Amino acid sequence: MISAFANTWKVPELRDRILFTLAMIIIVRLGVHITLPGVDAGVIEKWMDHASKQDGGNAFGAMLTIFAGGGLQHAGIFALGIMPYISASIMVQLMTAVVPKLARLAREDNGRQKITQYTRYITIAIAVVQGYFAARALANPEMLFYMKGIDDEKTFGTLVPSPDMIWYATTVITVVAGTLLLMWIGDQMTERGIGNGTSIIISVNIISALPGALVQTWKFFVTGDNADTFKSIMLVIMIAMLILVIAGTIAITQAQRRIAVQYAKRVVGRKQFGGQTQYLPLKVNYAGVMPIIFATAILSLPTMMITWFAKGAPWAVKLQTQLNPGGTWYYVLGAIFIFFFSYFWVATMFQPSQISEDLKRNGGYIPGVRPGKPTADFLDFTMTRLTFAGAIFLTLIFILPATVSHLVKLPPGSMIIQFFGGTSLLILVGVVLDVMRQVETHLLQRHYDGFLRKGKIKGRYDRLAQTGNAASSTALVYLWAVIGLIVVVAAAAWVAK
Repeated sequence: MISAFANTWKVPELRDRILFTLAMIIIVRLGVHITLPGVDAGVIEKWMDHASKQDGGNAFGAMLTIFAGGGLQHAGIFALGIMPYISASIMVQLMTAVVPKLARLAREDNGRQKITQYTRYITIAIAVVQGYFAARALANPEMLFYMKGIDDEKTFGTLVPSPDMIWYATTVITVVAGTLLLMWIGDQMTERGIGNGTSIIISVNIISALPGALVQTWKFFVTGDNADTFKSIMLVIMIAMLILVIAGTIAITQAQRRIAVQYAKRVVGRKQFGGQTQYLPLKVNYAGVMPIIFATAILSLPTMMITWFAKGAPWAVKLQTQLNPGGTWYYVLGAIFIFFFSYFWVATMFQPSQISEDLKRNGGYIPGVRPGKPTADFLDFTMTRLTFAGAIFLTLIFILPATVSHLVKLPPGSMIIQFFGGTSLLILVGVVLDVMRQVETHLLQRHYDGFLRKGKIKGRYDRLAQTGNAASSTALVYLWAVIGLIVVVAAAAWVAK
């Protein structure tokens, strides 16, 4: 494996793709920390210094970090992150599976381009709506449920000194443009970089919270006021448990049921085709991370609505406590939603009838199963059983952080627990597997050893591949020169301050 990492720099195209991806990642992280115009960055800095000294954190703030990377907390130009594009993509995928006209369009030659265009239009509409609510929340800091305490003007100051209509329009346009820029960067990373750009952006946002989580872990288990020998032993146990959870997540993510497919022999001219056995892979976790994203998105809506319309009411406070991450009903309803959306996603995306017709058209059949409807019924029955196992796995991953937090007695909303399960862990595992698979493909094509001597890495996004050429070396030199200049200016400004 070490030699595989060393060999990546011996392949010019692969090296250029990796350097381009790293440059785009730096740009994404720089945009998170550029404060929106009209927002007092000093107030945010004071609040963050105060929040860093408090035990624990905001549970919703930790969840928003997954998709915004801290952009909301910093009131940056990437405040909305990539979430509007993800929401639009999910909506279009579901509509494609449900609406026959879109399903036919997706099977046409240029249909995918039309669907991509529709997705971008929907992204703009979602970003405008979310941008308005984000601007409204910044102008009224008491609505910032993910930045509790920043509305104390005596301690921190006024977050937005002049929230007029011009500021509202400027803020909405800026955050929408930031989301579109992130969407473009993601597309460029997919075509000219390595891995799936959108997934890498989400992973970088998750990893950005890792240093803070490590500091919290060290303070809580080793140097804190309540630290003792027992907590130090618990830290070692948690590290071992984390390794086991990651290994189990990788195993389930790659697990699949291979259905044997036999193709009939046919003679075309002097050549004989078919006659060999191939395999149809059915993933155990076919839905991936989507059920957890759906469940957390739905559970976050009541909390946000309560914050905006009924903040302070006794019943609202009680309900909000139960529906916040850490509340009992949050995990009960979340488990139910995950089960439902696991089957819903498979029902909309997995089409056994279409697969059966494709096999029949190409002369393929499953041994022991008649072609046509019996094949579709067999695939549907098999996928239903696999989905049950995948739903159990997703539910366990969802409740695992809360279980660890309860056993170790971590502060509510601590960033430590988000790396022990849930959306963060699934996304990170999938993205790392996908990047390693693509790197391994490049190495094997040029007769280098891959990461594994036996078998191959099966990423979650097997359907994705680079469709564009790698960035030129000259463009990479200019790009890294600009990034270096920005870093030098930022460092000089920090030293001067």
